[in-house]
Amino acid sequence: MYHTISEILLAACAYNGKDPARNQHLLKVHNYSRMIAAGESLDAHTGFVLEAAAALHDIGIHNAECRHGSSAGQYQQLEGPPVAREILKPFHLPEADVSRICWLIAHHHVYQPIDGMDHQILLEADFLVNAFEEPYTHQQIEHFYHHIAATSTGKTLLRLQYLPDISD
Repeated sequence: MYHTISEILLAACAYNGKDPARNQHLLKVHNYSRMIAAGESLDAHTGFVLEAAAALHDIGIHNAECRHGSSAGQYQQLEGPPVAREILKPFHLPEADVSRICWLIAHHHVYQPIDGMDHQILLEADFLVNAFEEPYTHQQIEHFYHHIAATSTGKTLLRLQYLPDISD
């Protein structure tokens, strides 16, 4: 599975082409996803689906910008799953896995309801990266920490980087 994840990451980077910011983003979200999954002892199969979704979570941005003139989350979530399905075809994954990966892509900005640990971790990983890249305000980060973040690993990463004065 590790080899396949590396190939999916490479395919996502190839799709993004000469867009290093997007490639850097997906690699960071993937690494945070993997780190949080390990810290939370996520099972290997769910971890694989999560890592694939993390690699492809923003894959709809280019189509969103072309078709909707915006990279807003709602358009990414709409445009991402069809692109992801095409990218995943050569990997011959089970349809249930492809469907879950696409569902995660279509919900990676949806905070309520959270459907499964893979969804939770993807939300936390993407937020950790976006908090730096956007950047988010201290108030936005604190709100996420108290109302959305749920994994001990994700909360630890938020505290270490953004909220050193907060404790659970």
